Amino acid sequence: MSPGAADVPASGEHGNPAEHGNPAEHETPAELGSPAERRLSGALEGRRIVLAVDRRADDLAAALERHGAEVQHAPALSMIPHVDDPQLLARTRALIARPAQMLVATTGVGMRAWFEAAAAAGLDDLLRDACAGTRVLARGPKARGAAQRVGLAVDWVAPEGTSAEIIEHLRGADLRGRRVAVQHHGSGADALDACLQDRGARVIALNVYRWGPPRDPAAVRGSVRSAADGDVDAVLFTAAPGTENWLAAAEVEGALGAIRERVRTGRLVMAAVGPLTAGPLEARGIPALMPVRSRMGALVRAVVQELSDGAGSGCGTEAVPVSDIAQPRDFAPEDPRASVPAQPRDRAPDRPDQEVSSR
Repeated sequence: MSPGAADVPASGEHGNPAEHGNPAEHETPAELGSPAERRLSGALEGRRIVLAVDRRADDLAAALERHGAEVQHAPALSMIPHVDDPQLLARTRALIARPAQMLVATTGVGMRAWFEAAAAAGLDDLLRDACAGTRVLARGPKARGAAQRVGLAVDWVAPEGTSAEIIEHLRGADLRGRRVAVQHHGSGADALDACLQDRGARVIALNVYRWGPPRDPAAVRGSVRSAADGDVDAVLFTAAPGTENWLAAAEVEGALGAIRERVRTGRLVMAAVGPLTAGPLEARGIPALMPVRSRMGALVRAVVQELSDGAGSGCGTEAVPVSDIAQPRDFAPEDPRASVPAQPRDRAPDRPDQEVSSR
């Protein structure tokens, strides 16, 4: 599978750029903390942490600094929005004039950005009304949460947040002549368009954003060398493309072997917001620390606990492999290959900003 949307707003998503967890894709600033708030603890005093993330990096940094961490920013990708793209607005108007029978939401950040673009053009209420009778499939809980917050009801959620699950879910479906809108994540279509077209659908592709190169490649290279040399205690990732790009930079710098050894011996923590984001690490044999809930606040708490317990100081504390993470029951079927049964349509919120609980 190619790296997907941001896991965090991603998403996670970037994502995307979707992960396990509450359908609310991101916490409020109060949950993550802000520089103006008082310091919470000294648990990360003397610890240096690299943030290989782009979106909401300041929120994440503030949360870690409240525990005493020194933060180094080295985002390994950038998000390039397409909100002013005439083609996106033209396709949005076309969907308002003739609604689709199905909408595939692949990322939370993409769904929000799409409706923000519609709002800027004065089309958001019309778009929401046009989607009222549309069957909505979400590529993970973050996409579902964003769809609910803009006022849409969601019929089905891919439990592992992958496009492959959507393709499997639609296997055998007769989509001849049906209009299907697909909100793409930053890495592209992931074969979704071709799959839908093979089943006879008329696909309307919505490219809301794309992943771009890092804004500061030198910072990425420097962070890679620091991780290999033992100058940092942890590296945090919130989107699979960012993880892939950072590790690719490590390979170019000839630093991947040293990084892998430092992680293996407990002197470096590689922390990912969820299993999709951790995928490129696992593919290279590098264990990843992950929170049970794929949210940035939970990621901060996991890192604080891990480092305050002595990891990253040579104590030999082991990070947890992706395959050993217990996933929330709502999104972990016993047989991951099995098709996920359709879920009851969630009640659309009365207001676009009103969150609908998954419980």
